[in-house]
Amino acid sequence: LFFRLAASSPTPGAAFRHDRYTYTSMLHLLGEAGRVPAMLHLLAEMLRAGVDPDAATFTTVMHWLARAGDVDAAMRVWEEMRSRRGKCRPTLVSYTACVKILFDAGRAAEGRRVFEEMVAEGLRPSCTTYTVLIEHLADAGKFQATLQIMSDMQDAGVEPDKPLCNILVKKCASAGETSVMTFILQHMKEKGIVLRRPVFLEALEALKASGESPNLLWEVNPHLASEGMEYDPTFSHLSCITDRSTIIYLLASRNWSAIEQMVNELTTRNVKFESHILSDIIQASCANCRPSCGLTVLYYSLRVGSELDRSAYSCLLGQYIRNDSFDLVSKIVERLIKHGCNLGAYLLSVLILRLGSAGHSSYAAHIFGLSPADQNVITYTALMNAYFQAGEVDKALELFSQMITNEISASAGTYEVLIYGLQKAGRKQDSDRYRRERMEMQWHRQYRDKHSPEDSLCDHLFCGFHG
Repeated sequence: LFFRLAASSPTPGAAFRHDRYTYTSMLHLLGEAGRVPAMLHLLAEMLRAGVDPDAATFTTVMHWLARAGDVDAAMRVWEEMRSRRGKCRPTLVSYTACVKILFDAGRAAEGRRVFEEMVAEGLRPSCTTYTVLIEHLADAGKFQATLQIMSDMQDAGVEPDKPLCNILVKKCASAGETSVMTFILQHMKEKGIVLRRPVFLEALEALKASGESPNLLWEVNPHLASEGMEYDPTFSHLSCITDRSTIIYLLASRNWSAIEQMVNELTTRNVKFESHILSDIIQASCANCRPSCGLTVLYYSLRVGSELDRSAYSCLLGQYIRNDSFDLVSKIVERLIKHGCNLGAYLLSVLILRLGSAGHSSYAAHIFGLSPADQNVITYTALMNAYFQAGEVDKALELFSQMITNEISASAGTYEVLIYGLQKAGRKQDSDRYRRERMEMQWHRQYRDKHSPEDSLCDHLFCGFHG
């Protein structure tokens, strides 16, 4: 929206003219969001506007086409870039991206030809380029060949960096290739490179499975011992730490389907996670319109006894309210309260208000009845409003009488809902009576030093509120 807005100023000469940089940024955002048709449409628009794409533009489009599974389309973009050598010369990044796309697609011969073309063009492979080659060889089980590539890159003055070492150790651990892993670990020890915690755990498991000593692994990663993580032959907490790292990785990559599958598996194992991680997953999944993932996490948290932040509950319930899934909202709240989760009067009143606004007074009444401890002037008033919204005036008045019988005093917000609801229903006489009661209540209240927090919140919610 901002991209369009910037270029559409009504003032003559004030509109922003998009260039290859802003177009490329927008293409990247669309590709990252999975909106490939929109990305291609914008590329065509860019060309019609006379803005020449550069190598970064083509590389961006090529990358996201391949990520979407259309490798042939990605290669057509590559050929288009190569055909524009006068205007747009492929860079080292472009060649590296193309080689990776072809290797990942199982088209190794084509990938090697592109790599050879890159060298023939006089471009010197970077550590990222070598990483692509090494990862491909490791995936093919050619671990000795990876050592030769590492030797070649060092001869060329390019040192293996931390990402490359972590990738190769992870591949070795997965394949049980401990001899090559030992060589990499020795290099890491000499260069002061450490492993990421999840990779360290996989390497430790591989060494344990092969019966080899983990001493070198610990020498390479002394920081883990300083964090209180000591070597234990049984390493009983390994699975839990690995699961936690995997969940955090999947959350960072927004892989909601994988998170759902993993949480379902954790539920059967009764593994307990920190509440803040679960709350983050629920809020992020709702923000990305994937509430089913959040619901899976919620049910898991109830099963293992983890109470989440109220903001997580609010996000999930709000998402389903916006989707008109009111029956599910009612069931979620019921399940939360039965498991002892304290939603609080404010959140319950907001839920009742939203359900009432949607015309679902029965669901609102059900939620109100689930938590007697939170039945105060706020929730009573919210349910009265729901009844008025549904045209159930007598139920609203009965509820008001019940509230007074239970010695809960009405606030100004309560009278506001009563007066407006009765006026709307054409019951002027009743409306005038409650207006007089409100004036009398306000006259007495002015002599009180302070009001209860419930009264203040109720007034804040409902004074001036008209449905």
